[in-house]
Amino acid sequence: MHAEATAAYLSSFIEAGNAAGLAAALGDVARTRGMAQVARNAGLSREALYRALRPDSYPRFDTIVRVCVALGVKLTAHPIDTVR
Repeated sequence: MHAEATAAYLSSFIEAGNAAGLAAALGDVARTRGMAQVARNAGLSREALYRALRPDSYPRFDTIVRVCVALGVKLTAHPIDTVR
């Protein structure tokens, strides 16, 4: 999965506010890229990465950021468009 496709996939979970889904989606992408390599790039053990990215997990924010960097994507904030 290329960086643009990865970013779009992950963004759908972020925009929905689905934290557990985001963790699972990061796990999906990490498995396609090779869990051991992603873990090394993120500075985590493979076992810790599997635990952090289970569908029912709520990983720490720093873990999410480290995995995103290892996958070549970053989290950003944008203003919410509101209608008044």
